[in-house]
Amino acid sequence: MIRLILAQASGAAPADWVLFFGHFHPLIVHLPIGFLLIAGLLELDRLTRRNSVSSHTITLILFWSAVSATMACIAGYMLSLGGGYEADTLNTHKWEGIGVAVFAWIAWAVKSENLDRIIPFAQVVYLPALGISLLLLLAAGHLGGNLTHGSDYLTQYMPPPLRTLAGVPPKAPVFKAEPITDVNQAMVYQQIVNPILQTRCVQCHNARKSKGGLRMDTPDMLQKGWEDGPVFVAGKATASELIKVCLLPEDDDHHMPPKGKTQLQEEQIALLTWWIDQGAPFNKKVSELKVNDAIRPVLASLTGGGPVEAGTAVAATSRTDGPAPMSPMLTMKVPAANPTVIEELRKAGLLVLPLSKEQNQLEVSAVNARNFNDTQAALLPKVSNQLVWLKLGDTDISDAALAQVAKLKNLQKLHLEQTNVTDAGLKQLKGLTNLEYLNLYGTAVTDAGLADLAALKNLKTVYLWQTRVTEQGLAALKKNRPDLDVIGGINEQEVAAFSKASLPETKEGEPKKN
Repeated sequence: MIRLILAQASGAAPADWVLFFGHFHPLIVHLPIGFLLIAGLLELDRLTRRNSVSSHTITLILFWSAVSATMACIAGYMLSLGGGYEADTLNTHKWEGIGVAVFAWIAWAVKSENLDRIIPFAQVVYLPALGISLLLLLAAGHLGGNLTHGSDYLTQYMPPPLRTLAGVPPKAPVFKAEPITDVNQAMVYQQIVNPILQTRCVQCHNARKSKGGLRMDTPDMLQKGWEDGPVFVAGKATASELIKVCLLPEDDDHHMPPKGKTQLQEEQIALLTWWIDQGAPFNKKVSELKVNDAIRPVLASLTGGGPVEAGTAVAATSRTDGPAPMSPMLTMKVPAANPTVIEELRKAGLLVLPLSKEQNQLEVSAVNARNFNDTQAALLPKVSNQLVWLKLGDTDISDAALAQVAKLKNLQKLHLEQTNVTDAGLKQLKGLTNLEYLNLYGTAVTDAGLADLAALKNLKTVYLWQTRVTEQGLAALKKNRPDLDVIGGINEQEVAAFSKASLPETKEGEPKKN
């Protein structure tokens, strides 16, 4: 086993089993913390109150503290092979952890009288060894917290008086985005892009904690990129790491933000994509860039009201994830949905949300119902008059469910990303004459399915990231529908290249994980 671990240190990519056991480090590391603290408290009690504590008890505790500290060191080393940690802090943390294990073994050897047989007067080093192991434990624990949570984790919320006493610098001001009153005059990076980065990315990529050598807290650092190069290619969003990692499945090790962190919203990804496609400018206003129909409603939603220039004006809405609110589907008069039917939908795990207090239009979302399936889809037509936004992404539905979706005559927005739908399912959607937005990211749709999309005359935006669509198919679709905004369109070959590109090469040419 040790030979295999050392092989990983030679520059080869860490095997999955190495990272698997490495992820047990945060669990194992709590064992030596508990054992050593108990041993230290028992010895302190014995010295101060002269209480008789069984020598065998302390010896046993020290033995397991040494064993668990050693296991924590091995697991910690495995975890470090995955990369993404500040090098100097990691190196100091590593040696402090090794020191804890070494002095714990020394303390155990002396306490168990094994060392007395070899070294006379070995008992005199017992208390110093135990004390050093405890001090190193505190230091290693502090740096471990810094590696995981950032260097200011313990002091982030420290009150000002304590900061003064401890000599800690004043708390950094909380980031506040500049309000946008006129989106046309908004500075694209400063008022639109930077707030997204500050709230979703800077927590792990800042001056105190720069995973992968990447900082995103300033324009200069963002342009500098990470340890393997730039994070964006101006003018080419789909070739940019910044966008690629956001589009990976959430359980992928390279997905950003990491699983468990607050994820980027679809509209935020769209804004970042648009900014990069426009050349990633840091000093331009919205009015100086090209604004297409896909991004116009997203930009409009950033303001308290007002149209967006460079095309048909779009009024703002309090929601940020829908198409233009001027659509007749959002203002037409429809009867209220049957409360019994609403309850049925909710029992199936669906969220049923009104789009406004004044109208009866509904959004139905399966965000909390990942097991939603074709059979349950039969509930949807019961609100066919009211349902205008439907989110079935990342559920168990297939083409069979689209037979029910096709009955939703007022449907304007449809999410089918990362489902089992195919070209056969798209054929059933030809009757959705009011559909304006369709997300097919991560599905098995091919060029044949695009031909059916061309027949949806009101369709304005379609997402085709990581589908089986080819460049030829996209070209044909754009020729038939030049008014249609197609976002993405990465085919299988590009996905393979994309995945490979996201893994930097070692000197030997073998990809390694970060």
